[in-house]
Amino acid sequence: MNRTAQALPEVTLSESDGVRYLHLGSPWIQGAMRIRKPQHVELVYVQRMLASLLWLPAAELGAGRAVQLGLGAGAITRFTARALRMPTTVVEINREVVEINARWFHLPREAEVVVGDAADWLAQAEPASVRLLHVDLYDQDAAAPVLDDAPFYAACRRVLERTGGLFSVNLFGRHASFSRSISLVAEAFGADQVWSLTPTREGNAVVVAGRGVLVPGRDELVARAEAIEQRFGALGLPARKWLRMVRPHSPIDTSPPRPHDERPPA
Repeated sequence: MNRTAQALPEVTLSESDGVRYLHLGSPWIQGAMRIRKPQHVELVYVQRMLASLLWLPAAELGAGRAVQLGLGAGAITRFTARALRMPTTVVEINREVVEINARWFHLPREAEVVVGDAADWLAQAEPASVRLLHVDLYDQDAAAPVLDDAPFYAACRRVLERTGGLFSVNLFGRHASFSRSISLVAEAFGADQVWSLTPTREGNAVVVAGRGVLVPGRDELVARAEAIEQRFGALGLPARKWLRMVRPHSPIDTSPPRPHDERPPA
């Protein structure tokens, strides 16, 4: 979130039906946690951001380093730090979001927390040092990504491990910016290293991109999905459903699939 401290919105909370929500100066939900099951990944679009796990061999789940840009309510940080037990770094510009997470959202003490701008962090990060990079950088109105240009996506690719590093980003599939955003991701990563998932009902469309990723055959992908569900299904990861939602990026058709359009990955 590339903003000055003076422009940062107020952080507020709400609760409904056993779920605690994070807001940034507006009614829009910026994150959620089920109070009695904090490790459960509550929001559907956040679950789909973890679909990047499908591109990892089952034996490699938990290997390497995870980074989250934009803390939200910390669901991905809780998952990578505690469920996957990966060394985890989270970068968040709003110190109040960090403080709220520590008090109300079970922010893992073992995670490294950097209070600062995501673009600045990427500029100084060690190249090829990150296995999983999750990006969820939205403004207080949840209207469009705060960082969404060619240099930003190129910087994201630069920090990924050269063979098998994975990036996932939350975009709005029903927003006019989606075609432009996914094209910029493809420009940075290469069109054959970019995939998108079916948008949620709210319009969130997750894009996954890789660096040097080899996509296995269908049988291996199914086996990986079953392994993910066996380990993490109780935490809200419906990995076998993801297989019906993923499609490879096509430079010709940059529109996201419709919510009912579930295609297998190539």
